[in-house]
Formats: sequence, C-alpha cells, structure tokens
Amino acid sequence: MGTDARNTPAGRTELRVLRKDEWNTWYDTLLTAFGGAPEPPEERALWDRLTEVDRSIGVWDGDTCVATAGAFSFRITVPGGACVPAAGVTMVSVAATHRRRGILTSMMRRQLDDVRSWGEPLAVLTASEPAIYGRFGYGAATMRTLVEIDTTRVRLTTPPGTEDVRLRYADPVAVRDQCEAVYARRVAGRPGMLARRPGWEDLPLLDPESERQGGSPLQCVVAEREGELVGYARYFVKSEWEIQGPKGEVVVRDVEALDPVAYAALWRFLFGIDLTDRVRLRSRAVDDPWQHLVSDIRRCSIRQVDSLHVRLVELGAALEARTYQTPLDVVFEVEDAFCPWNEGRWRLTGDAKGASCKRTEDPADLALSVRELGAAYLGGISLASLAGAGRVRELRTGALAEASLAFGSTVAPWLPHGF
Repeated sequence: MGTDARNTPAGRTELRVLRKDEWNTWYDTLLTAFGGAPEPPEERALWDRLTEVDRSIGVWDGDTCVATAGAFSFRITVPGGACVPAAGVTMVSVAATHRRRGILTSMMRRQLDDVRSWGEPLAVLTASEPAIYGRFGYGAATMRTLVEIDTTRVRLTTPPGTEDVRLRYADPVAVRDQCEAVYARRVAGRPGMLARRPGWEDLPLLDPESERQGGSPLQCVVAEREGELVGYARYFVKSEWEIQGPKGEVVVRDVEALDPVAYAALWRFLFGIDLTDRVRLRSRAVDDPWQHLVSDIRRCSIRQVDSLHVRLVELGAALEARTYQTPLDVVFEVEDAFCPWNEGRWRLTGDAKGASCKRTEDPADLALSVRELGAAYLGGISLASLAGAGRVRELRTGALAEASLAFGSTVAPWLPHGF
C-alpha cells in the first residue's frame, strides 16, 4: 500500500497508511468529527489496542489529519455456517473543514482496492448515517430490534426443565473466558455474527460510567447445568422511584445460551429483578425467541433499525462462500460502477451443499446492482422485497421467486455488537 495525493482548494492533501505513532492524532480527528466529546480512558485504550494500523488510512493536509478510515480483519458467518473473511470498515470520518472535496470517495476507493488485494470477498460496516454508503455499493443486510417491555403486565412461559438450570451472579471479568466460549459456539448458527479475534472479548465488558445512563456497573448472571456454564446475561440496572414505589429498569447488554432451557431461565431472571418494572433490550435479532416466551407481545414496544451493511468486493467469491436454501440456477446482470470488476453477467448455481458463481454470456434472468446483492447476501432481506421497490428487475418469469427463496436464511441475520 502506497501513498495517494491530490490538490484541493486548501492545498495538497495526502492519503496514506497510518503509522502507529500517529494514532492519537488520527483518533482525535475521528472524535472531533463525531462531535468532539472526549472518550473515557478505558474506551480509548481498547480501541488503540484493537486498531489494525496497517489496515488504517488517513488523509493529511500538511501536518493536519483531516480524514480517517480503518478496516478490521473479521470473519463473519454466512448462510450455511461458513465463517468468511471480511473487512470491518470502521472509524470513517472527514473533518468539517474538508467536506465536499471528494475525500470520502477517495478513501472508499483506496479501501476497497486494498480489501480486494487482501483477498477478502466482503466489506461490512455499521453506518452512522445510512444514506452515505449506498453509493459505494453497501446494502443494509441486517436489522436489529430495540425493545422496551412492561414486566408488570408481561409474563413468561418457560419450557420444562427451566427449574433445573442453576443461575448465579458472577464477576463479568472472572467469567469472561467461559462466556466467550459460549459465544464462540453460537457464532456458526446465525449469519452476521462475528468470530471474535483475541482482544475483542474485552469489548462486551467495556463499562465506562459515562455509558451507564445513571445505572449500575455492568452485572453478569451465568446459567449452569451439571457444573458447565451454558449461558450468560450481562446487564445493568437503572434505579428510579416514584411516590407509588420503585420503577427501575433492566438494560440488557448480552444474552447468549446453548439451549432453549438455559435461554428461558436467563430471561425469567431478567424479568424478575426486584425493584424494576421494565426490561430494555438495546439490540436483539428480529426473530429472537424471547418474543415467543412473553404473554403479551403488544406490551413489548419494538422498533427495528438497520445494523450491518454488506458490500460484495469480489462478487463471485462472495456468492460461492455461502450456501442456498433451495437449488438455484440464475444469471444476474450486475451493475457496479464503483468496483467495475464485478460488473456484467454472472451465473450462480447452488444448493444447501455449496455453490458456483462464474461469468457467463448467457441471457440474464435478474438485473440489479451490487448494493441489492449485498442487502440480500445474509438472507435477511428478500430479493422479492427489493424487486417490489423497483431495485431488482425480473427478466425471466419465475427467476425472482426462485432466487428470493434460495437466498433466504432459516434464522435472521444479526450483528451482536458494533465495531
């Protein structure tokens, strides 16, 4: 990776790979672009450790850093259970003094070229402003639910055996490795989940006081069966009192379990914490099973928002990396002005065992852009839905239904945490 430079009205800017001794300046540029509020020291230190400097770039105007972008080296679960290399695009910012000069476009151009050279078929990101990244070929592929549940009016029905699960309070740090082992066993079962590399196990434990919204320090309860840790819940409690009595809130950070019984036991615990009358979920999958344990879903205020955006960097390799629910043989006519090596016709054949995606001169069955393929890639957004919005065109009768069914997933994709 080398250096790119171009002239701007402010003078000559240089786009280049970050050096380790520049990290603090680079990160300060990012914080300023996101409002300038200082971060707690422990949070800043964690991102310093996790930043992959050789995969990070900055734009410099003289001695001043004016733009930032990074790319974590992730592996992400895709339909079929494979863990596929993906660049986790992160820490993207442009200083307000240097906007509307093509700097973001130049960084996206450089970054996608780099990702391709690294042999990673996918790039993924979470967007502070979703409208920004579509023009670079990213499609919103997963949703997350934000939920508030009135536990004074909602009860849980739990499966047989729930009483046999032992729950105990635990120091979140002391049981970190055991909880991480549970998380690792869950990764292959849901598209969109990230296989956490060493160091990332500390992210769920990050607990600066400024992020607690007046609540308690992070708490952890683990579920055990026959001495084995089979699930955990991390949360904090916000105490609140009115003249009528307590009105506290349980804010859930993480819940993972290896079976439905341990899962139900953890949720029953969260619903029954003393001096509280609400449970708030910051991010859960849209098909999370808690919805089928509650007595009254109408008393659960649910909102969905976009989460993970996916970009196919090497289209053929990306579509071959996942499997398909039903047998599929379809020719796509793909538009991709930003990564022109993906443009043209591709024949995708596949089933639940594997897939092949090769260039072809055969007539196209469906026409779409790489953005739509990114949105549908993890199985949570249907091609038929995108076609209803005019973003996919059916050129062969029946091809849309065939492809939309095949691209689906038995469980909704979900990103469990940001980056």
